[in-house]
Amino acid sequence: MRTVIQPQLKFGETDIAAIVIDPKSRDDIPQLLRGLQYIYTEVSLRQRIFAILEEVMPERAGGKGKASNKTGRPGMEQWKILVLGVLRLGLDVDYDRIQELANQHKTIRQMLGHSDWLDEHRYELPTIRDNVSLFTPEILDRINQEVVHAGHQALKKTPKESLKTRADSFVVKTHVHFPTDTNLLWDAIRKTVHTCAALCDALNLTEWRQSAYHLRCFKKSYRLIQKLKHSTSQDEAKRQAKQEQIEAAYQTYLDQAQVYVQRAYATRQRLNQAHGISAAMLADLDAYLAHAERQIDQIRRRVLQGETIPHAEKVFSIFQPHTEWISKGKAGVPVELGLRVAIVEDQHRFILHHQVMAKTTDDQIAVTLVEQTQTRFPAAKAMSFDKGFHSPRNQAELKQRLDNVILPKKGRLSEADKARESAPEFVRLRRQHSAVESAINALGVHGLNKCPDHGMDGFKRYVALAIVARNIQRLGAMLREQEQQEAARRRGPYKKAA
Repeated sequence: MRTVIQPQLKFGETDIAAIVIDPKSRDDIPQLLRGLQYIYTEVSLRQRIFAILEEVMPERAGGKGKASNKTGRPGMEQWKILVLGVLRLGLDVDYDRIQELANQHKTIRQMLGHSDWLDEHRYELPTIRDNVSLFTPEILDRINQEVVHAGHQALKKTPKESLKTRADSFVVKTHVHFPTDTNLLWDAIRKTVHTCAALCDALNLTEWRQSAYHLRCFKKSYRLIQKLKHSTSQDEAKRQAKQEQIEAAYQTYLDQAQVYVQRAYATRQRLNQAHGISAAMLADLDAYLAHAERQIDQIRRRVLQGETIPHAEKVFSIFQPHTEWISKGKAGVPVELGLRVAIVEDQHRFILHHQVMAKTTDDQIAVTLVEQTQTRFPAAKAMSFDKGFHSPRNQAELKQRLDNVILPKKGRLSEADKARESAPEFVRLRRQHSAVESAINALGVHGLNKCPDHGMDGFKRYVALAIVARNIQRLGAMLREQEQQEAARRRGPYKKAA
């Protein structure tokens, strides 16, 4: 049972509209709280967002749809979930910091609906984490659209006013260590052994009672390979001898890994057939075994057979398999491990839309990005890109969808291209395109540099929540600036003392 927010104030509770936010503070928290306060105080906006928040519900046991918001134990109110989620991404902090702020920060507790002195409610860490994880990218995208419309309304912009937008992509890192084929195999075997040992312990089986000893032995082989690979000898004979040692160490490493894989398969069969453990409960073990077999095969092919492994066959993390190896040619950044994310920003510095680019490049999403942006904001009539989005097909299709397409061509320009790119409007909007880097930097500073959440769903949710938090902060900063200008106007011109 859940409600978006309790309609009746408790004794000692401050109404959200009456919360006093320090107008002189330059910290991020007042900006975020002012944006959230505006969402709550604008009645029509609040009704629309609250209607969306009603869908933030956990799944029923057994995957039978969403739980009911009218029956069952009381759960955290969806307004509180939104506040905590926005603070997590807007401040780029972990759940421990959010717990401390929710329990100790006076203004944040008022925004969460707690009184100053009578309400001793405390938030537990798992409660915050589990409830913020109830958001879906689709729900957050709809909330983001409402926040952007609210920002345009606060700027006194009409819905039909043309939006001049700019698009670019950047890499959001995943929380992984630098991958090598040897440490990926170590990860796979380590998790395979741990999983088998845990399952057997639960059933009082003793076949993996020496799991810690087995892992120590396997790690010795792993460390030996690391030491041998660091040799810097220049003598040809010594190099040849060292290479033979390396190959022998790899062979031992692979033989040990193969033994553990075969034992794990035997354990899996016994658990499934003799003890009735379902295949669903063994899914994690199956995944780790698949990773181990792939890494054994790739190491054998690369080291012992001298084969070059195709990039498409490689996996760069067994815990975050969606991680990609991305080299964008940036100075000092030879490679980034994560996923590309494309964003579209308007001239008012609100992020209209974003797209997670799994195994996709800029030139492959240009048309889709424009279509999805215009579905959400039909007033987007102009969009600027960098050269990475260019292709002849994109140039032709985007001209049919946009009034102004600012898409520089790669390579040598024809006379027609020179004339197109020297047009005054093209030049003006292209010069403004670099402002999107400010939005990318702001997202990175406020949580979107590295994603700590697990899985592809967690990655998409984290990115979507970061976009919502950034737009709410932008809304709050804009409102505070308007209020400061209004206060200065009321004070009148500054007069020096005589």
